[in-house]
Parts: sequence; C-alpha cells; structure tokens
Amino acid sequence: MSLSFLSKYVFLAALSATSILAADVIASGLNNPRGIAFSPNGDLFVAEAGTGGTGPCIPTSNGTTPCLGTTGSITRIDLRKGTQDRVATGFPSLAGSNGNGAIGPADISFQGQGNGYITVGLTANPASRSALGNAGAAMAHEARMQPNGKWSVEADLGLFEMTNNPAGGPVDTNPFGILALPGKQIVTDAGGNDLLEIGANGTVNLLAVFPSQLAVGPGGGMIPAEAVPTTVALGPDGAYYVGQLTGFPFQPGLANVYRVSAEGGTPTVAYSGFTNIISIAFGPDGSLYVLEISKNGLRSGNPVGALIKVLPDGTRTELAAGQLFMPGGLALASDGTIYVTNWSVLAGGGQVLRIQQ
Repeated sequence: MSLSFLSKYVFLAALSATSILAADVIASGLNNPRGIAFSPNGDLFVAEAGTGGTGPCIPTSNGTTPCLGTTGSITRIDLRKGTQDRVATGFPSLAGSNGNGAIGPADISFQGQGNGYITVGLTANPASRSALGNAGAAMAHEARMQPNGKWSVEADLGLFEMTNNPAGGPVDTNPFGILALPGKQIVTDAGGNDLLEIGANGTVNLLAVFPSQLAVGPGGGMIPAEAVPTTVALGPDGAYYVGQLTGFPFQPGLANVYRVSAEGGTPTVAYSGFTNIISIAFGPDGSLYVLEISKNGLRSGNPVGALIKVLPDGTRTELAAGQLFMPGGLALASDGTIYVTNWSVLAGGGQVLRIQQ
C-alpha cells in the first residue's frame, strides 16, 4: 500500500485531554520534510523527499505518475547557532509538476560516530525502477550518509520485496521508517507491509508482517485496509514498536502501535485508537509520543495533524493542539524538547517546529 498524503474526506478523532504548548518554527523552506533525527553531536537532521523533476515518469500504487529528479536531500539544523544547510543532495525524488507530496528520502537515523542511515521510498513495484535509469537507482534502498555529507547506496529493500513479497498481494515497496542500532538497521516497508532487519553485511531479513484490517468503506460496508507501517522505535523493553498509517479508506481511530519482539515474530497490538500514524518516539520516562499526519483522517481534506503523549499509565494528552499541519517526523531531545517536521507534503513550504514541554 502506498502513502497517499493528499487524499480527501471528513472524520473526527477524540482524545482524553489537550495541552496548550507553543510550537516555534526553527527551520523553513524545506522540500517535503519527513523523518528527523539527532546526530551524535546534537545537530538535527531532516530527510527531505525533494520536489521531483522532469522525468522519466512512472506510475505509482497511489494512482499518480510522478516524474524523477535528483532533488532529494538531507538538511542539518545547528541548534546552537540557529542555522540550517543542506549537507547531502542529489537523492532521487518523484513528484508531480508542483513538487508537492514527493517520494524520496523518507527517514534518517544515526548510529556510531555519525553515520546516518536513510530510507529512500518508491511507492511502486520495484521492477519499475528500470525505467528510472542511474538517477533513480537509489529508490527503494537504504542509503548511508557519512558525517561529511557524502552518501552511498546500501541495501536494496525493493529487491527483497520483489523476490519475497512476504505479505502477499501486489508487489509494492516503499521503505519509510528506519531505526539504526549497533550492527543493524530496522526498516518499515509501508508498501510491503512488513518490518525488515538489515544486517552488518547488508543482508535483508524479515522480522514481521502486519495484517490488514476491516474498515468502513465509502459506501458504508466493510472493506480491507492495508496496514502501511510507517515508523519504528526501540521500546523501553527492548522490543520494536511500529506505528501504522493504515491504508484506504484511512478510517480514523483504526491505527495501532504494534509490538514486535527483537527476534521477530507475530506483531501484537500495544496501543490502539490512533489515526494515520506517521512517527513515534519514546521519552526517557517511558512515555510514548505518537504523531498523526492527519487528526481527522487523510480523506478529510483537513491538514491538521496531532501529537499525542501516552503516559506509562495509559493517560493520553494532545500536545500543541491545532498547531501541526500534515506533520511528517518526530524527534525528542534529552531535555524533553520535541521537534516535528511540519507541512511535510509541501515543496518549499516545509518547516521544523520546536515544542517545549
């Protein structure tokens, strides 16, 4: 299943409480900013999906035919100096003529002395990459960025989907969330509906497959909705926690956070009742932060997103209510400050927000 960020319909989601916190803009002018992460030296890095280009163009599983450019990038934000600069450029990017809703670098995570690991999406059958030539060769791959900004193509996640298709159904891949750990990286494939582990030697192994769910369709009947796992975080218990966008019809309240053992296996629902999850993170006290790209559902046409804090006792509070618009990524600083990418589907209009608790 693809990520169709610009779909339109109306639904509502309820929460137990809200908290009025100011969200300050600390970076702007970003191109479809998605995942966000701290490097070892405390700088903040943003994966920008880019603005596409003039071609070639390929059909995707969300019903569009975007065109290729090498406009994807990684931006560094120096929080001490208050500066931002694109330190890595030239990543492949697919988008329509206005550059919005691009497919490209989707997430970033750091491990060791500064190596950044990046997912580059696709939202299509990986066989379609043959039409993209050398400029599109990194799509549906993991990439590794050195501290100096140079990057290289690593594991081919699209090839794994094409060869194995663990979830069955149409072959479709969209590597999205990534978690870098010692000797391995954990990746959610939002198109393949699975969780993958990339070993130190580049081998890709399956950890879990996420099930489809029944949802209320446009006509009122029940239809299957794919899982669309978008984000992965390491839990306090050492397990992996995976948030799901859910596929069409993007029913509000249907999205879960699943728990997957570090050894892999059948996912279990750890938290439920969310809408279109795009990123999650754990705080030092064990609280879970859940970022929804759309609070009212992707079919609503309403761009308001939501950030929900779930305390260890289960209490839920919405933070910075009404200040997030199609957010795309989430990172927590050691002092509890929250950073969120905002307007994650806009070319040139993306932001990074700082929310202080």
